[in-house]
Amino acid sequence: MISRLLAGAVCAAGMLIATGAFAASPYGNDGRWTQSETPFSPFFSGASPNARTVVSYPGNQRPGTIVVSTRERKLYLVLGNGQALRYGIGVGRIGFTWSGTTHVSAKREWPDWTPPEQMRRRRPDLPRHMAGGIENPLGARAMYLGSSLYRIHGSNEPETIGQAVSSGCFRLTNEDVVDLYSRVRVGATVIVQQ
Repeated sequence: MISRLLAGAVCAAGMLIATGAFAASPYGNDGRWTQSETPFSPFFSGASPNARTVVSYPGNQRPGTIVVSTRERKLYLVLGNGQALRYGIGVGRIGFTWSGTTHVSAKREWPDWTPPEQMRRRRPDLPRHMAGGIENPLGARAMYLGSSLYRIHGSNEPETIGQAVSSGCFRLTNEDVVDLYSRVRVGATVIVQQ
């Protein structure tokens, strides 16, 4: 319920499809996935246009580079040999989009969230701080982008993937962000295109 109230307010302003059975409860008692369970969502469908998949990618970026296409609402992890892993993403709302080149400066599992002051001015209903966990709108993983307040992060609202909903961050399903997180290193180049 809290994550629904916080939809669209997650970020600061300014593909091989996994296989495995969906467990009745994919979260441990502390709201984290257990080592033995596959983090599958009952909302996930391999037939979705946002399904994670390997695609032809003729760019000349180094393997491990992330390319975000806000126009397509897709994130590409360059694999090399003319291929990339493509993920569906949620992007910034009108007025909150950006482009440029940065890098992954940090990675966090089940990150805490402290909305910046400018966001709290726009949304006074937001908490001052929220501990990481299943209700946190940053989801299961976050990759921080440079020294900005922007992130590539998970979402507990899979229906927002493919939409322009955030304040500038890029959101993936929790399943996809866990997969991406496991493949990306701190220092990886991130190219954001309009």
